[in-house]
Amino acid sequence: MSSRERLPNRRPAENLDFEIGGLKYTATVGRFPDGRVGEVFLSNHRINSAADTNARDAAIACSIALQFGADLETIRVGLSRDSQGRASGPLGAALDLITGGEGGRDAQTA
Repeated sequence: MSSRERLPNRRPAENLDFEIGGLKYTATVGRFPDGRVGEVFLSNHRINSAADTNARDAAIACSIALQFGADLETIRVGLSRDSQGRASGPLGAALDLITGGEGGRDAQTA
């Protein structure tokens, strides 16, 4: 088991607003000093809704995986996609926007 790589206490963050499935989300991205993504936070405009809770939990799990050395691209391509390759959920859409990956150019930014 690899050890967890912690992010600095003070770090810049990037906010991305987007819409998927008719719901509005905000992704906040934190990076390691070398520029790698180290954390992703997601929130939905309907605070404490099932969509908000599921998005937040998925982002937390993604962040923990990244801090333990998981590859961002492996996570991104492993998430659910529609028949045209677009992300089906908010974490996939956020990772597409962050990386400029498949569907990132098609995601609706708010």
